[in-house]
Amino acid sequence: MFNQGCRAIARENGLTIVLALMFLVSLIGMAGTGVSAFNELRIAHGMEGLSLGGYLTSGAFVSALFENWESEFLQMASYVMLTAVLVQRGSAESKDPDEKAEESAPAPRSPWPAKRGGWLGWLYGRSLGLSLLALFIISFCLHWWGSLHAANADAVLHGKPTTSGFDYLIGAQFWFESFQNWQSEFLSTAVLVVLSIFLRQKGSPESKPVNAPHRQTGA
Repeated sequence: MFNQGCRAIARENGLTIVLALMFLVSLIGMAGTGVSAFNELRIAHGMEGLSLGGYLTSGAFVSALFENWESEFLQMASYVMLTAVLVQRGSAESKDPDEKAEESAPAPRSPWPAKRGGWLGWLYGRSLGLSLLALFIISFCLHWWGSLHAANADAVLHGKPTTSGFDYLIGAQFWFESFQNWQSEFLSTAVLVVLSIFLRQKGSPESKPVNAPHRQTGA
């Protein structure tokens, strides 16, 4: 029974499990290679290297980590919210512009906020986009904090004056770090939307059926 239960959990949650493992492996790889590269730079400047724990709490690591999380959550929040109001004819990632959206009535097993209705139902109906937006804002602030501390540590290393949080926020370096990631996220999302019009991936819910016409919209 125990083995059957484990197999059932793995089969029903395989996508999340594999993605979580890939995330952990990548995060460990980032930390390991990051502390090595960071310490090489410190030693080159006649300083002692940091321990792994010291590196993980440094501005350099925090900035690098949340700079990427920030752009990913912005991409997902934008995608979820924009696909709620905009369409692309023929894309598997879009609603069909010819179909009128109709909200189904609450069922016995519907989530309780949906059955409750009112402001709670309204909020729950937008909870995915709002949650992703909140994660973007949190990541944005942590990227700002980490990047500021990394920049000030580098300034001290080279005998230059440090920068205040506000001055760094309105400076070019912080926004360069953000925009260089944002542009790639928006590009990749647009490419997926357009390529799903003409190309297929058999078995994927992100693709239309192989024999579907190009003008068919939605998976």
